Amino acid sequence: MLGTGAPRGLPRPGCPCAACATTVGQDARGATAVLVDGTLLLDLTPGAAFAAARAGHSLGGVRQVLLSHPHDGPPVEVPAGLPQPGRVPDGRELALLTGHRVRAVAMDAPGTGYAVHGPDGQRLLYLPPGGAPAGLEQGNGEPYDMVLADVVGRPDALARLRAVGAVGPTTDVVAVHLDHDVPPGPELRRRLAAAGARAVPDGATLVVGVYEDVPDVPRRTLVLGGARSGKSVEAERRLEAFPDVLYVATGGSRSGDTEWASRVAAHRERRPGSWRTAETCDLVPLLKDDGAPLLIDCLSLWLTDAMDAVGAWDDAEWADGGERELRSRIRELTEAVRATRRTVVAVSNEVGSGIVPATASGRRYRDELGRLNTAFAAECEQVLLVAAGQALVLRG
Repeated sequence: MLGTGAPRGLPRPGCPCAACATTVGQDARGATAVLVDGTLLLDLTPGAAFAAARAGHSLGGVRQVLLSHPHDGPPVEVPAGLPQPGRVPDGRELALLTGHRVRAVAMDAPGTGYAVHGPDGQRLLYLPPGGAPAGLEQGNGEPYDMVLADVVGRPDALARLRAVGAVGPTTDVVAVHLDHDVPPGPELRRRLAAAGARAVPDGATLVVGVYEDVPDVPRRTLVLGGARSGKSVEAERRLEAFPDVLYVATGGSRSGDTEWASRVAAHRERRPGSWRTAETCDLVPLLKDDGAPLLIDCLSLWLTDAMDAVGAWDDAEWADGGERELRSRIRELTEAVRATRRTVVAVSNEVGSGIVPATASGRRYRDELGRLNTAFAAECEQVLLVAAGQALVLRG
């Protein structure tokens, strides 16, 4: 990997943002360029020859240079001895004398992807920045051994590849074209791990077909946070690289409430178009069924519905079996979470750190939500607390 950054590099020249200011050492990245078996160069970037030398390689054996996307700025000087770089028309395949075969993959944005077949049968897919494959067909071949893609900028590209079987459980997904959208270091690693991907530093040598110990995507995750903390965005981000997600909205449509309708619309517009939506508080059957990942938003509204059903707002009904019935419902829910085989990301409000409610019913709801969050978190591999849009890992 001669470079792993965005076309302008990372940090961006002259950019004063916090991500660029903290991008130093191994987190600094040149524009992405990939040297395949010393013979094929994917993307020629400024300083490619020096980058190769620093990594202990030479460009002297390169027989083909392919560009994946339009390069901004001044023309890149072609080092002496390198063939003139070019782009391959979509769908066309090149057969190199070295035994490599390269097929140009059509994209949904300006640029070209390249599927590389090595002489020994290993399969590599390289995608340009900001692009996702177009026209993929279900079951169109075996999974790639390695995928190099813009995981941060286009997570839906990974979802599309998973949907057709081009990315499988053993595919090594490496994020490239990394820009200043995500702070470097732990936060970048955390977000990539949630997508089943990883990042490597410039100069790293990757062996296609060798299994890498990438952290497994947590099967059950609880995302907590206050109002407008970014908890729903964080939850959605954790599943945007996966196809066919079922979004479970527990708040309903609330006919006549225009403010609520605008909130629902904002959530719906930022979700991937391939996701489905179910408006229900009947979570247990969904958890018991096999199927696509679930995003439950949110448990606090599920609790409101459950407390309505057991008469929790009336002291007499609460004392005469309502509290016992609510405990039973929460136990049934958490037992279903424990036994589920689906990937689940659930959102809930964290209200215990705020002002003490002025009413007995408000205090009862606060207390019961704290108990529900505690019980649900106990069944999850990962628990996050989001404040001011920043995710703090509490578990996992």
